Amino acid sequence: MQTFAAIDIGSNSCRLKIARVVQSRLKVLHEDREVTRLGGSVFETGLISPDAMANTLRALKRFQRSVQAFGADQIRAVGTSALRDARNARAFRAWVKAETGWDVEIISGLEEGRLIHRGIMANERGIHGRVLLLDLGGGSCEISLSERKRLKETISLPLGAVRLTQEFLPGDPPAPEEISRMRQFIERELRRAERRISGSKVSSVVATSGTAAALSDACRAMAKGGNVAKRTMAGTADGVTTPTAVVRHLATRLTRMTDQQRALVAGIGPRRSEIIVAGAHVYAELLERFGLTGFRYSPIGLRDGVLEQMLAERDSRTLAHQQFERERWESVIATCRCYGVDPKQAEPVRQHASQLFRDLERLHQLPAEYRLWLEAAALMRDVGKFLNYQGHHRHAQYIVAHSEIYGFSVAQRAIISAITRYLGKSRPTPADRAMRLIPLEEHEPVKRAVVLLRLAMALNQDRASDVLKVAVRVYPKRVLLELRPGRTGAELELWSLRKEADYFFEVFRRELFVTLA
Repeated sequence: MQTFAAIDIGSNSCRLKIARVVQSRLKVLHEDREVTRLGGSVFETGLISPDAMANTLRALKRFQRSVQAFGADQIRAVGTSALRDARNARAFRAWVKAETGWDVEIISGLEEGRLIHRGIMANERGIHGRVLLLDLGGGSCEISLSERKRLKETISLPLGAVRLTQEFLPGDPPAPEEISRMRQFIERELRRAERRISGSKVSSVVATSGTAAALSDACRAMAKGGNVAKRTMAGTADGVTTPTAVVRHLATRLTRMTDQQRALVAGIGPRRSEIIVAGAHVYAELLERFGLTGFRYSPIGLRDGVLEQMLAERDSRTLAHQQFERERWESVIATCRCYGVDPKQAEPVRQHASQLFRDLERLHQLPAEYRLWLEAAALMRDVGKFLNYQGHHRHAQYIVAHSEIYGFSVAQRAIISAITRYLGKSRPTPADRAMRLIPLEEHEPVKRAVVLLRLAMALNQDRASDVLKVAVRVYPKRVLLELRPGRTGAELELWSLRKEADYFFEVFRRELFVTLA
């Protein structure tokens, strides 16, 4: 049985969750959390302070002892808003690598939203129809729209509780003008989300993270008293749903308090009292602007989504794997359409690339994951033509490397983009920008993948013809491709494949022969 560990390095806190795979499902073994305020100085100076680095590293080293104690087979550590913004994020990652051996992956806000969605849909029961997911962390707020458990839209806004507190609320308690400026900023950012995500016809709202937990607990505590909250929360299912009116009432009440007074509020406590005012106002503004009746708190978060993705990547029998693959291909196809590429026209190249990967496996010896990356590159190879036909391979590399493609990490997108780069006259060299984006040990595999894709493209020169069938035979000193001509022949494909023979020999040290069957 495999054991996975997920580490979420957030702007306000770090979280650890360790789970074991039991009958293709995850069984949680251990959880831990530490408030480190990694983003405290980032949103003011653009730099992670030495103290924040040290505090976070101490927490991570404690996490490491737990990971070792439970014998985790795979560990994935992800960083979010603070590390996305910090100019010295690379130094912090290097320090973590030196002390723990972990490679911290900095994920985008949209990838963060996708992973949270995956975690909630896999672990929460009773979620149906159109659901709005809210995750307000220390540095950003991810808003996602899910329909029938499929992610329809995600937007990431700079509305994290730590960020807003640092930028707008220096006073204790905050001055009215400070609150006014912050609310104007929140309203401006929410208008961006409003254009893309509508609150109408949403069956439920699920909120995650510590701010949502604190607001939910505080509102429930208020409901036990004889105040507005009690009257407003009447009719909710055991206080599970936190009504919008109560959130606004609580935001107003907390705004008038000092930090010391807020720390005494049931549900808030000293660890969240400093940043709860900003978080409460974001929730109140968001719920009111979208016309939502309230939210339900879920303890599921980013780390759960990371674990689900790890399970999906390792176990093809799981439903999570099927959903993961579907999301990835939907995102690849969406990227193609965004840049004017018809996926149906690119499909024959993808099919031939997949076949060549399989038939030449003992020759190229690429890791299994390269098959997926090769197929993604086959579909997206022409996206650069959207900018300019001349030099479109360079443009394609840039677009793929810098686009948000769900299910692919930054490192994976860099490899896919490098494969799309060298489909013209140029050849990969270590000094090229595309090759500098990937580790040195991936240079040779990328070269081999490039050759496979070039052959797949050569097999599809005439888009008007039917798809050619090809038989592959591998011999000790040569490789033979036998083409079965379509209705319109195969002369152009035959000529194109023979042009690739020299480069094929350069990479694989075997002669390439092409004949008609």
